[in-house]
Amino acid sequence: MTRFDAETAPVDEDAGTGSPGPRRALLEAREVPLGGVRAMSVYRFLPQRDLPLVGAWCFLDRFGPQRTRMRVEPHPHIGLQTVTWPLAGEVHHRDTLGSDVVIERGALNIMTSGAGIAHSEYSVGDEPIPLDALQLWVALPEERRHGAPDFERHVDLPEHDLGGGARATVVVGELAGSVSPATMHTPIVGAELRLPAGAVVDLPLETAWEYAVVPVFGSVRVNGAEDAVAPGALLYLGDGRDSVRLTTGDEEATVFLLGGEPFGDEIVMWWNFVGRSHDEIELAREEWEAASDRFGHVVGHGDERIPAPPLPHVRLTPRRRRL
Repeated sequence: MTRFDAETAPVDEDAGTGSPGPRRALLEAREVPLGGVRAMSVYRFLPQRDLPLVGAWCFLDRFGPQRTRMRVEPHPHIGLQTVTWPLAGEVHHRDTLGSDVVIERGALNIMTSGAGIAHSEYSVGDEPIPLDALQLWVALPEERRHGAPDFERHVDLPEHDLGGGARATVVVGELAGSVSPATMHTPIVGAELRLPAGAVVDLPLETAWEYAVVPVFGSVRVNGAEDAVAPGALLYLGDGRDSVRLTTGDEEATVFLLGGEPFGDEIVMWWNFVGRSHDEIELAREEWEAASDRFGHVVGHGDERIPAPPLPHVRLTPRRRRL
């Protein structure tokens, strides 16, 4: 569901000294089963029918908070980067590059599919454990999406002082002059903002970029709005802003900031693939089902894998924004 607030075009009094911004849109996450296992659910914030991308961000799931046993067998990706940001629990990641790591709080794990990669994700241990994380995808630009796959892990991420006890961890990209070491391929930011109770934070933004805020824990008021935004919703801010004011009440809050230069290409997104045409997606599906060398073999696994679902009976078309 999309809901627009009172911040409407053509004049946005809260947009700072930059050009007037568009009206804000509040989009609620929907609950969906995860992969082919269907043993746990996730909350999907992106893509939305009205908003397929924020900058190059094309996908955002939150799996948790819940107590579960996660078993996501090998599955493929093309045309994207996966950005995994843990909040609680540990997940075992293995991929066709030979990466074999445990994903845990405070560590960034970013996998670049290029033309093709496959990976698996298991919670650590055989019993259900507390799990909570953000799983995000970034669409790759034309010059990188056909290249070789890659995997990076970063445990030393820059911290930015927002004033008044508020701090930001710059997960990817750049925020207020602090730059993450993660390799990205478009102008972008993904940052975790930790705000104490009673905080008033004026966050500097790039006026040419578009942004969204996603509360993770606690609620936050944005640009003095009467209603606070709570976990379970994404607030799209559009572009044309040079700052945004975040305010907390009697409780602290954690917010994830998404932003970036508007993505130049229209994307065709289906299952785990980000491409530019139906034919490209269809070929990737056929090669995964045929166990093509394009995706390789995930270390530590035998023949188990998630089969591709059938394609729809209509041609896939680009996702177009309505905001």
